[in-house]
Amino acid sequence: MKTTNPLSFWQQFIPETFHWLNRSYSWRFFRADLLAGITVGIVALPLGMAFAIASGLTPAQGIYTTIVAGFLTSFFGGGRFQIGGATGAFVVIIYGIVQKIGYDGLAIVTLMAGAILLIGAFSKLGSLIKYVPYPLVTGFTTGIAVIIFSSQVKDFLGLDINSLPADFLPKWISLLSHFHTVHLPTFALASSTLILILLLRRYVPALPWGMTAVVMATLVSWFMHLPVTTIASRFGEIPRMLPMPTWPAFEFSFANIHELIPDAITVAFLAGIESLLSSVVADGMTGTRHRSNCELMGQGIANIGSILFGGIPTTGAIARTATNVKTGGQTPFAGMIHALTVAVIVMLCAPVVSLIPLASLAAVLMVVAWNMSELHHFKHLFKAPKSDVVVLLITFLLTVLVDLTTAVLAGVLLALFLLMRKLESSARVQPIKKEKLEMAQLPKHVEVYEITGPFFFGVADSLKHVLSGLEKPPQFFILQMSHVPWVDASGMHALKEFYYSCHQEGTILVLSSVHTSVRASLKKFKVLDLIGEQHVFAHVEAALHHVQRA
Repeated sequence: MKTTNPLSFWQQFIPETFHWLNRSYSWRFFRADLLAGITVGIVALPLGMAFAIASGLTPAQGIYTTIVAGFLTSFFGGGRFQIGGATGAFVVIIYGIVQKIGYDGLAIVTLMAGAILLIGAFSKLGSLIKYVPYPLVTGFTTGIAVIIFSSQVKDFLGLDINSLPADFLPKWISLLSHFHTVHLPTFALASSTLILILLLRRYVPALPWGMTAVVMATLVSWFMHLPVTTIASRFGEIPRMLPMPTWPAFEFSFANIHELIPDAITVAFLAGIESLLSSVVADGMTGTRHRSNCELMGQGIANIGSILFGGIPTTGAIARTATNVKTGGQTPFAGMIHALTVAVIVMLCAPVVSLIPLASLAAVLMVVAWNMSELHHFKHLFKAPKSDVVVLLITFLLTVLVDLTTAVLAGVLLALFLLMRKLESSARVQPIKKEKLEMAQLPKHVEVYEITGPFFFGVADSLKHVLSGLEKPPQFFILQMSHVPWVDASGMHALKEFYYSCHQEGTILVLSSVHTSVRASLKKFKVLDLIGEQHVFAHVEAALHHVQRA
């Protein structure tokens, strides 16, 4: 009898960091990780602040997320190259939650999402990423990019608007109605930053374009005393140290927790899907293989840790992870060094960081939005089957015009519905052509039909009317099932009902070529007890010889 080691289940959740410590982590690896970690830390600092500001929060909260979540993601994760932190995918959902229930409500939502991620990890749901349709991911990613771009127009142009509406159409109505209030120094600085970013990306790709452009914009703003809004003028000076861990001050009740569940599921879904996508990208670049369930565990811990230190939801950052790979990162220690790099920069240079113009961060986020949009993939999907195009457009439009929670839920349900339609169209209950049988002539008192494809609820109804469609009930009805890979409860119930219909007409139901797994399901469901084991044959020819003798 085969026995399993009870410890083997937990071995898959040992962080990648521990594996590398056991492999005699050497100076050669540390040197490569140090260079990559510092580089990614420089890239991550302006992005962390920009994403937090775009989410309706303070830049300090983005920094806390980059430091705490970035460290915990690498320490507890299941991949070598993953870089965690605030990302553009969360901007839309965070902004909506903060506008609705404030930061403390967001904190509880994120803690719930962290718990969901841990449950998903220990339930081994990490591998389910392959079942998320690509059009759905592209639809909400492009939608998020459109919303991020829209949210930055105000700071890019320096428009005189007290507060932007949260919804997409009212937001653009407000932007267009205030277009005459464009602040020329702000617009000039933002445009110059954007042009500099494009030039850096084109001609000096080795430089971290985000940090370089932001530093140049800050120096220009400071030397020329430009009258532009900075981090300090809007949010105050950035703290030099992390805050002490605290629990969110949120009033608990069954009613408000019940209302937060959909948002928590959305945050958990986004954190899980983007972190696993980021890991897949890193695997493709390096030829390695991450452990998805351990990665989900790391994301769950990172989200909980981020909130306890005043941060925001976090996930794996695809662009920063790719940067880590390209700059030579070798192990998870590069991700931890990236977090410590941000902490050191803030600790030593907080007053300087506070002078960063918001216009320069808006330019950075506009470039991020363009990268996220992946318009070439979006356009290319219009050549896909119509069902995929429908999923793409519905998810995109709901993300932009309604909210991300609705978009994800509707996209998943629509994709599942269309998949059921495809399965139903590929599965049939039909008579077997005589030329497929070895017998020269089929006995008149015998009908031979076959089921092709999975026998599930979408196909079960087609079996009910087969008998009534025949001119005369046969003495024997042979049902060939060699092309049935699996059967669900609806299919087994339909088969049971079909047996009763045959029994009423005096017809003997015979099964042939039943797969072992399908046979086990029918036996467990007591279907074979009704039909009788003596009426189940290994192949259709054996069934025909039996009924001929009978």
